[in-house]
Amino acid sequence: MLQDAHISPTFSPLYRQIKSLILQGLESGEWRPGAAIPSESELAARFGVSQGTVRKAIDEMAAENLLVRRQGKGTYVASHNDDDPRSLFRFLRLVPENGKLEASQSVPLECWHAKAGQEASRTLGIKLGAPITIVRRLLNFVAKPVVIEEIYLPGETFAGLSLEILQEYQGSFYGLLESRFGVRMVRAEERLRAVAADRTSAVLLGVAEGSPLLSVERVSFTYGDRPVEWRRGLYSTAAHYYLNELS
Repeated sequence: MLQDAHISPTFSPLYRQIKSLILQGLESGEWRPGAAIPSESELAARFGVSQGTVRKAIDEMAAENLLVRRQGKGTYVASHNDDDPRSLFRFLRLVPENGKLEASQSVPLECWHAKAGQEASRTLGIKLGAPITIVRRLLNFVAKPVVIEEIYLPGETFAGLSLEILQEYQGSFYGLLESRFGVRMVRAEERLRAVAADRTSAVLLGVAEGSPLLSVERVSFTYGDRPVEWRRGLYSTAAHYYLNELS
């Protein structure tokens, strides 16, 4: 049981310790994405702290999109299967020129299994030669191709992922990884640069060869800051732009 009086000033604040304990529950699968977590009073009794301390920990986790407060219903583990389109916008910040958020349609092209090379091994934190699954897909907006992506996943974590599964699933890609494999992406790091379309990407995206494209490389992390996805995408920005809000 944690007690406020036992926490030295040199340690992290008590609410941060409670946050860490709740995160451990998320990592272990005690509370799955979309599921309700215990009430603040129940968590306070469980950890032996005040309800205010628990509330502060939950507030911070809600601000980080790890938990979602629902008025009159309780607090839930955030999920990529949420109906709110803003949950998708967190990881795909591509907006049409009119500024209205659009739902994308995933068109899987290929899914194959390979062994991790040096770059995949280093990026995903897995052994050289470890099994990986590679997905190639298009993202359409209003029936027009806008993004071509190649996605690298640790093979052991996502064992069984196939082209057929990708083609049959109706939700988002992260929703699939979450619901079928129990892995939730909680944050991502991206690197962007301008490139020219080569012949293959030009044909797939329906643009002229040499047209400007936005190259986006992303590493996504699950709980515990563990990298579980590396993707490289080419974005056509003829009718869209990449929006990032800074505060």
